[in-house]
Amino acid sequence: QVQLMESGGGSVQAGGSLRLSCGVFGYDAFNDYMGWFRQAPGKEREGVATIDFYGNTIYTESVKGRFTISQDNAKTNLFLQMNSLKPEDTAMYYCAKDLGPQFAVRPYSRLGQGTQVTVSS
Repeated sequence: QVQLMESGGGSVQAGGSLRLSCGVFGYDAFNDYMGWFRQAPGKEREGVATIDFYGNTIYTESVKGRFTISQDNAKTNLFLQMNSLKPEDTAMYYCAKDLGPQFAVRPYSRLGQGTQVTVSS
């Protein structure tokens, strides 16, 4: 059974940076997209960034040029470098594994418990 564990969230002022990490524990046979979602209070969950097995990345428009998704060669750690943070980036951030294209959540996709990011103005 695959488990995901996020870390690196916290509180920063606008313009600051945070680096989120996600450890992948366990094994499954899938090598689909990994990615990050976020959900702010009262809002729907939205896809932030995905990366495929070959390192190709996709970002939601609002974070392009500020966030960078990456993974290690073993595909057991996923990262999200967040720069120039804005108050509207405040949300719970979730790591995800075994996604489909365009942030699609499949029946066998896995999501972590989340890590809180709070950006103050």
